[in-house]
Amino acid sequence: MLKIQDYRPQPFIDFTQEENVNAYKSALKKVRAELVGKHYPLIIDGERIDTAEKLTSLNPCDTSEVVGTTAKATIEDAERALQGAWKAFESWKKWDMDARARILLKASAILKRRRLEACALMSIEVGKNYAEADVEVAEAIDFLEYYARSAMKYAGFGSSETTWFEGEENGLMSLPLGVGVSISPWNFPCAIFLGMLAAPIVAGNCVIAKPAEDSGLIAGMMVDILLEAGLPAGVLQFLPGVGKEVGEYLTTHARTRFITFTGSRAVGLHINEVAAKTQPGQKWIKKVILELGGKDGLIVDETADLDVAVTAAVQGAFGFNGQKCSAMSRLIVVDSVYDDVVNAFVERAKALTVGTGEENANVTAVVNQMSFDKIRGYLELAPSEGTVLCGGKATGEANGQQGYYVQPTIVGDVKRDARLAQEEIFGPVVSVIRASDWQDALEIANSTEYGLTGGVCSRDRARLEQARHEFEAGNLYFNRKITGAIVGVQPFGGYNMSGTDSKAGGPDYLANFMQLKTVTERW
Repeated sequence: MLKIQDYRPQPFIDFTQEENVNAYKSALKKVRAELVGKHYPLIIDGERIDTAEKLTSLNPCDTSEVVGTTAKATIEDAERALQGAWKAFESWKKWDMDARARILLKASAILKRRRLEACALMSIEVGKNYAEADVEVAEAIDFLEYYARSAMKYAGFGSSETTWFEGEENGLMSLPLGVGVSISPWNFPCAIFLGMLAAPIVAGNCVIAKPAEDSGLIAGMMVDILLEAGLPAGVLQFLPGVGKEVGEYLTTHARTRFITFTGSRAVGLHINEVAAKTQPGQKWIKKVILELGGKDGLIVDETADLDVAVTAAVQGAFGFNGQKCSAMSRLIVVDSVYDDVVNAFVERAKALTVGTGEENANVTAVVNQMSFDKIRGYLELAPSEGTVLCGGKATGEANGQQGYYVQPTIVGDVKRDARLAQEEIFGPVVSVIRASDWQDALEIANSTEYGLTGGVCSRDRARLEQARHEFEAGNLYFNRKITGAIVGVQPFGGYNMSGTDSKAGGPDYLANFMQLKTVTERW
């Protein structure tokens, strides 16, 4: 069996150190020279295939710049990829678990060497600042390392414990499911993209990867790393395309065995619905693993350390411009400290710098025109649902640069049932809600249809223990920000309308991609 040291998460780079900032700037120059302007074709059965139509990736912080292009898959390409993946599965499923795990570990080693390049590419393609990009690449490395180790407990006959019975040998075998499709988001185009591939692949499955249209270059770079690490042809099919076309075709196909999706509630529910419909010739119930949206709340009560609470609020709300399903979009404050908390929160938000990811601004541009227009619509609604205390404009420019820029926005005294307090905005917009007391705050926190992340800032132990059991969130944080789950440390996933609570980066995540077979031999 594979001998490797115990898993430990990657440390983050300290960008208060000048040498680290200079190294990042050097990586930006290298990426601009070598990767910006690059084109990534499809990869089907190990063959790189171009298409007549292309998908174009724009720099959201400078919309005049084309970062690069990918091929645009057709339904015919999707069918070829599916058939090729099943062909590759016949040999891949027979590889030893530790042999598959070695490929993940080799990919991790390559990504560690290219860490700053991957960070720099994200600064350009999706607008991440230095720290946001770095923690994401660290998470991607962690997924590779953690899933490689997790796979070891499923290796061989009898890997899962059964009760001894006289005269027989009994054991459980963990078998891969087959071929699945992975539909990943643009907001974590390195970490989630890789994590959604690494888990099913190390378990012995083959995967068709459809990355988000806005982050095809980062996805292409990650695929190249997996192939460089020795992944056999056909195990991973790279299929950039339009979700409504190739995504719909693959999720409804009779030969698709499982689907992993991270994205919006609306799309996720549609995938869940169509996947549940049995197609002619289908011989299994499709497995669907969903990570959807959130309307995440942080409660601050009158016992809290208010400086800790405000820091948590700023970090959770405006990290990567609020473009995280885990972002704090509701700040729920007990009435007696409402004014103190909100005044400090607004003051801190006004001090945030707005600019490009390459400049390492605190807040950069949102990802695309669709997001920009959606957020602008909510900003137009804001004055009728509360008091705009900070920001409130989708300016479309910062420091003379044209891009999808939205001001960090705080709206005070929003009613708990207002649209701003109930609907996922996915941008740098926070609704502040006044609670009469602790119990009222907890009820407000649980008043949405989502259940992804949440937090409580309090020094009252009884309240923290009550929240531990009653706050409806898959990931709950006390006296810190509600974003930034670390692989293996805080397994991530929500329930209610936030997804299937599959807990990515958790001890049982690989089980989503395997089926158990009991074998008994009478002696």
